[in-house]
Amino acid sequence: MRALWFIVILFLTVGSAGDGWAEDALGTRPLLTITRHDLATILPPDYRILVDPPSLELFLDALDGSPPDWSQVYGHGHHDSDHDERLFALNRERDAKREGKEALQWTVVFLWSGELSRYEPTTGGFTIALGPIFTPTRWGLVRFKAEDLPGNLLVIPAVGQRDNLRRQVENGQKVDIEIAMMGRLIPEESLVYDFSHEEEGVGLIMPVVRIERVEYLLAR
Repeated sequence: MRALWFIVILFLTVGSAGDGWAEDALGTRPLLTITRHDLATILPPDYRILVDPPSLELFLDALDGSPPDWSQVYGHGHHDSDHDERLFALNRERDAKREGKEALQWTVVFLWSGELSRYEPTTGGFTIALGPIFTPTRWGLVRFKAEDLPGNLLVIPAVGQRDNLRRQVENGQKVDIEIAMMGRLIPEESLVYDFSHEEEGVGLIMPVVRIERVEYLLAR
């Protein structure tokens, strides 16, 4: 299930040499014509691609062993006086047991959904509106949090695609893309357990990943 909200990422600003140039290189990428199923062909073999329920469940199994008893944690819901305390205790307990797990060091790949937003003639690229994807699993809903995501996300289509995509965007047509993000879990906040704000009693698991690389895929 896709997120209902989108964050509009503004066009990159001119920065100084050093960190600014590194951020530009990370956020400005070509529009690839491959699908999510072909990601393994462009990535190192040790990257863990987590884009469907089975792969996400194996990842969570490796980190935390088994899902929480969400009904016990939820109790009588958000109005239960002990609800927040049980959720806090769950997170602290899982954090402690997770220390030293090999899966904390995996380089993982996950997807956010995106949409072409505004054409930038000086670069021949598009700014992007984007938001997280929520994936139902036997653990609950999984939604990745992206840390250190550059604020200059810009996708550059091939010359043969550019005019057609520009016309679609200028005519108000929706052009969907997928943003593949890669990185490692942040050690001190690797997984956050919460409850869905849309589905009562449903658990929400949020892996927190420091982003090291992004790729843009034309959604099909």
